[in-house]
Amino acid sequence: MSYHIIKTNEDIARAVQNLTASCPLMSEAHKIAGLPPLRHHQNSYSSVARIVTGQLLSVASARAIWMRVEALAQPFDPQNVLALDHQLLKKAGLSNAKIRTLKALASAIQQGAVDFAHLATQENGLVREQMMAVHGIGPWTTDIYIMFCLGRADGFAPGDIALANAVGLLKKSNKRPTPAQLQKMAKKWSPWRGVAARLLWHYYGAIKNTKTETSE
Repeated sequence: MSYHIIKTNEDIARAVQNLTASCPLMSEAHKIAGLPPLRHHQNSYSSVARIVTGQLLSVASARAIWMRVEALAQPFDPQNVLALDHQLLKKAGLSNAKIRTLKALASAIQQGAVDFAHLATQENGLVREQMMAVHGIGPWTTDIYIMFCLGRADGFAPGDIALANAVGLLKKSNKRPTPAQLQKMAKKWSPWRGVAARLLWHYYGAIKNTKTETSE
């Protein structure tokens, strides 16, 4: 099975052009925020570890914690992470649950249960199945991995709160959509749902920044 892969800013621009031509919400988000950044990561243990680290945190907090965590193991690979003391990782800012997840993923890689090069050749359903078999890896982490590490243009994260908040703002609704509602809504953005997500995140960040500047 072949996929549209997002590799360059030109890919983002082409996808946004398609999205804005067919969806008023995408057009409004683009008008306010402009083109979203590429956000492409290596298909590696380190990249997934960073995704896990940043879950449910602000961008600033996630970046600060990741810098401390990454500095503990150079190179940041499964072998070195498995050798790290639990309390050392906790002192760097990771929760107990996230530490268990990073170590479970490292073990799965060493045992051959997760092979990132192989995952890049698999359809999304199989990617989800293999990733979510690892303790602590859930739908959100897997969806973000598919979008940013595999670069698949039609990946989407219906459980992401920021995406739901962005759609709620665009629709001028007091209620953000549920994951099921967002999943259904996103069907019309296919085969560029991953770029639609990037645009929604970019729009949400722009709106939050505007509100902060206005309140100061």
